Amino acid sequence: MIRIGILGYGNLGRGVELAAAKNEDIELVGLFTRRDPASITPKTEGLPVFSANELKNRADDIDVLVICGGSATDLPTMTPEYVKLFNVVDSFDTHARIPEHFANVDAAAKATDHVGIISTGWDPGLFSLARLYSNCVLTDGCDYTFWGRGVSQGHSDAIRRIEGVIDARQYTVPVQAALDSVRAGDNPELTTREKHTRECYVVAKEGADLAAIEKAIVTMPNYFADYDTTVTFISQEELDRDHKGIPHGGSVIRTGATGDGENKHVIEFSLKLDSNPEFTGSVLIACARAAARLQADGQYGCKTLFDIPPAMLSPLSGEELRAHML
Repeated sequence: MIRIGILGYGNLGRGVELAAAKNEDIELVGLFTRRDPASITPKTEGLPVFSANELKNRADDIDVLVICGGSATDLPTMTPEYVKLFNVVDSFDTHARIPEHFANVDAAAKATDHVGIISTGWDPGLFSLARLYSNCVLTDGCDYTFWGRGVSQGHSDAIRRIEGVIDARQYTVPVQAALDSVRAGDNPELTTREKHTRECYVVAKEGADLAAIEKAIVTMPNYFADYDTTVTFISQEELDRDHKGIPHGGSVIRTGATGDGENKHVIEFSLKLDSNPEFTGSVLIACARAAARLQADGQYGCKTLFDIPPAMLSPLSGEELRAHML
């Protein structure tokens, strides 16, 4: 059994909890929260809830800590901190800062003989693998990634961190004309702005400066500055009624040619998710299994899905995988 701790019990933490219950080799040790533990009611009956301050005393009880914080401010500090005590997994998704985050986690993990698997989920994560495999096969080609229409947890969290914001949902929306052109094999040259738009629904505090909030959103680097972004202010009741789900999905597409260029090909990997956090939580649990196995093999440091043999993600044996999936 692989003993798992979950740090953070928002949407993603609940998704990890539900995913753990579907894996017979995973044992949940407990939830750890920065909130009052008494305010948390887990979905798993009897699962203990502890203060995050207790983690420093639980190094011998947890094989892998799954860190369910936000990429904007939580994970850049939490993952390097906790990898000193545990093997860890996170879903850091600020693409532009992954090299920096990797270096910080790698140094801390190697210093304490731990494994830190970062940027797991579906993008970065499964989509990253699709891009890599497609590039290896179609060496002469073009890459395209489209997200949505769906709710981005990381972007929604970034909006909620803005002064004066109570709650928010952010939808990433592909530009259909661009998607159709790529699938037709036209190989268009598309800017970031030409591929997606962003729709933000925001609940503001009474008396908040709405113009300042909107400006903070549309100018936010790495999140909204490079996109056509609309901001709509609504009530909490409207948000709860009309935007309660967290769907998402998208496609990774590579178009290219083989031989003398006469034969064209399109590789597409797509996802349609009813629940972004439940799906992402399922990826995190698979990566937690790999983290424990990597440490057992003496492979320390920071890893991404690029560095993990696929068989390490699966509860099945090599014999079972070769018999049923190869």
